Amino acid sequence: MSSFSLHGVAVSSGITIGKAHLISNALLEVAHYEIPEKGIAAEIKRFNEAIKSVKNDLNAIHKALPKSLVGDLHAFLNTHLAILADKSFLDGTKKIIRQEQCNAEWAIKLQLDMIIEQFDTFTDAYLRERKQDVIQVVERMLKVLLGHQRAKLNNGSKQNNGKDIILVAHDISPADAIQFKHNQFAGFITDVGGATSHTAILARSLNIPSIIALQRARDLIKEDEVIIVDGSQGVVIVNPSKEILDQYVLRQQQWQLEQQKLSLIKATVTKTVDGTAITLLANIESDESIAEIHASGATGIGLFRTEFLYMNRSLPPDEEEQFIAYKNVALAMKKSAVIIRTLDLGADKQANLSNIETSNTALGLRAVRLCLTEPHIFHTQFRAILRASHYGNIKILIPMLTSLSELRQTKLLLAHAKETLIKENIPFNQHIQLGGMIEIPAAALNAKAFARELDFLSIGTNDLTQYTLAVDRTDSTVAHLYNSLHPSVLFLIANTIEAGAKLGKSVSVCGEMAGDIQLTKLLLGMGLRQFSMHPSQILSVKQRILQTNLNKVTKVVNRILKMDDLAKTEMQVKKLNL
Repeated sequence: MSSFSLHGVAVSSGITIGKAHLISNALLEVAHYEIPEKGIAAEIKRFNEAIKSVKNDLNAIHKALPKSLVGDLHAFLNTHLAILADKSFLDGTKKIIRQEQCNAEWAIKLQLDMIIEQFDTFTDAYLRERKQDVIQVVERMLKVLLGHQRAKLNNGSKQNNGKDIILVAHDISPADAIQFKHNQFAGFITDVGGATSHTAILARSLNIPSIIALQRARDLIKEDEVIIVDGSQGVVIVNPSKEILDQYVLRQQQWQLEQQKLSLIKATVTKTVDGTAITLLANIESDESIAEIHASGATGIGLFRTEFLYMNRSLPPDEEEQFIAYKNVALAMKKSAVIIRTLDLGADKQANLSNIETSNTALGLRAVRLCLTEPHIFHTQFRAILRASHYGNIKILIPMLTSLSELRQTKLLLAHAKETLIKENIPFNQHIQLGGMIEIPAAALNAKAFARELDFLSIGTNDLTQYTLAVDRTDSTVAHLYNSLHPSVLFLIANTIEAGAKLGKSVSVCGEMAGDIQLTKLLLGMGLRQFSMHPSQILSVKQRILQTNLNKVTKVVNRILKMDDLAKTEMQVKKLNL
């Protein structure tokens, strides 16, 4: 057996070594055969029974979900259940069975082909990826119809607790991934997937070493072959030599030891070597992440992404539903800061709400622009946030600000929401702090003006990089041009941090840069004192901060900020981390 390696997109760090278990792609096994006219009714009945079986499976998974798992998993399951209940999909498949007099599997595949063709016409990357939901549901139905069983999977799990089984698939649905997590498999790799795909989101939330977008792993890897998954580097090694295997066993042990060591600094005060205090906050999507926040040692929530409350539903959440969600987080965090970002829908974050239309483009109607166009959205959310502020240390964050006029319109709407609560004698924090996201170059260049009118600033480095470099983060053809170390991006970040410092306003970074330990020293040297990131990244960043001599780093970073060549900047940042 020859050894070879594959390279993909690393979505969940760690190293795991085990035997490959190939997950079947039922779509590739569908055969076509005719059904006699007298057998049509029985074939439709078989189709209906498959639907019922898959629904039962998904409902059982839904009920068994532990509360510790992120709220998105519930949304994924609800989406799949909604597809199974879609009348056009069900009736269309039955119509094909009748008209073509074909088997149910073939009818489902024909129906799927038509749906995929429609999805492929969408220009928005996020919407195009949603076709995977339909494909995954169809896969489950076909597996039932084809009589696939999970006996080997379950038996393997019972025999060795799944510690040496690595799942290899063309794709893995959220529902399957949840089951795999329950069986404690060592990791998974897939042919497809993207940064915004459900597979990537699940990999991060389940904390299993995982790599996606490997292209042909499912075809090239054979059952029971020994494979190494390096979730940190995005590398899969198949049939490694004894020397390579021994090397990765040692790396795996070192990585596990490092994780154990990191847990020891959870309660350590976050300070640089020369005594400068740094604040580490967490980014969340729902109140179900609270346990993870406490485990990470984060001192508060720097970004509560409220748009996830609006997704996978036909109508937006009302004031009461939002109030309960915000209140639960505030109570769980006690006196710690909870920064709630107002609705940031649009571009790659679509909710498909019947009464709210957003733009699919990054330059269109989204975030604060959408809320100012639809002021009732702002009013409802402001009232809910204000009511919840009575129960904790809540702050409000406005996304995608471009001009002071947008900010002042927002302030008027916030003031109106406060007036309505006062008239109704509903308690709230009348001095609640208001902050703004600096993620558009226009705002970063005018950061001093925004700092004067706001209580705090938060830099969204993902969009700031995208807009500064005119690079669509969801477009794989230009992904290599997306680089947050570009001198222009660094200038805008430094300008914002400096503006906040001069006016005594706190500034945080809540984009991906905050959780990248290779950039921790750079941001510290730029004057950043507050980081906000996914809970799983906090201890690694904390360790890097504890090892940093701020005086030395600042001198180097000042030289870096004067550079105008990206290659030289990257080289100096690497030296900074040596």
